[in-house]
Amino acid sequence: MPSETLVNSLSGLLILTSLLVIEAKRPRWSAFLYSLQSVVLVSIFLALAYTTEAEQLYLWAASAFATKVVLVPWILYRALSRVGDPEKPRNVMGTRLSLFLAAAAVTVSFMVVDQIQLEAAESYKPALAISLAHFFFGQLCILTQRNLFKQVLGFCLMENGSHLTLALLAYNAPELVEIGIATDAVFGVVIMVVLGNQIYKRLHTLDTSDLTTLKG
Repeated sequence: MPSETLVNSLSGLLILTSLLVIEAKRPRWSAFLYSLQSVVLVSIFLALAYTTEAEQLYLWAASAFATKVVLVPWILYRALSRVGDPEKPRNVMGTRLSLFLAAAAVTVSFMVVDQIQLEAAESYKPALAISLAHFFFGQLCILTQRNLFKQVLGFCLMENGSHLTLALLAYNAPELVEIGIATDAVFGVVIMVVLGNQIYKRLHTLDTSDLTTLKG
């Protein structure tokens, strides 16, 4: 299988894992599925590194494995162990509507990318469209999930999408760029998890619709 086809095929798995992250009943399962998605992302980086002969991407893959596959899920697991990994609150809309919106996001992303002429990513247009759709998947998770920790995972999905976009369009970027991205993602998750723990400690809920005391 040509490397370009491998990259585009692996990117298709990102759609499946994102939908599973959003629709999983328990946040702990969502964290595990996010880790699984990050393994796919690391595989894409390795395939890109081989295809483009960009040695920087090998470091990107190692950094993504350490932060996305291991560190971020561990942070979420640790936080969820303190609050009991509640199954509720769930999605504010039905699964069918969520899937419809996700399909619409993928369709629009492919239409937009098809109109873009980028010589560097011409062979990876499907993967580029999926990386763009991931931004919408993250927003979908944040807007439809009432569980605070599921919303954190929505941020993680958006970050995975932007990470893949950068790898496809700027694979020759210095290693420091990848280190900055990874550090930013980890600190973002840590801050949100700390805030989530404090909210649960004081209000005994992870349902964002119950956080009326934050208004005003």
